[in-house]
Amino acid sequence: MNRRNWIAVASAEHARRGRDHAGVGFMQVGHGKLAPLQRVAPGDRVAYYAPATVLRGSDKLQSFVSIGVVQKGDPYQVEMGDGFVAWRRDVGYAAAQETSILPLVDHLDFIEDPKRWGYKFRFGLFEISDHDIHLIAGAMNASIRALNL
Repeated sequence: MNRRNWIAVASAEHARRGRDHAGVGFMQVGHGKLAPLQRVAPGDRVAYYAPATVLRGSDKLQSFVSIGVVQKGDPYQVEMGDGFVAWRRDVGYAAAQETSILPLVDHLDFIEDPKRWGYKFRFGLFEISDHDIHLIAGAMNASIRALNL
């Protein structure tokens, strides 16, 4: 199986909502858009990065909040209220500790220029290397077994 690794970007509040959802967790990216979720497949690993605690927040949380494995099944729609319908994928999140990205900046492959390390996060969802997902999982004290690493 050719597993891929991803970083998804959301506020910590939103990432935690997906991680802590009753039953199975979920991921939602790009304000509920379908297209990014179609790039992700069951068995892929995803780490959520939160630049701030709340959407459009001014605090600099700059932390990885959750990490897990995309579950079987296709993206599906969920009514969020007030007529807003978002696309999601199910994710089995591993037990992990939230951790700052700052100690990892100089060691992550996807960061081309440590002085401009935040640039890539503007994409909302992007693929990363096995090296990087291992480094993030280690920093979060995540279960290697749960992530199939």
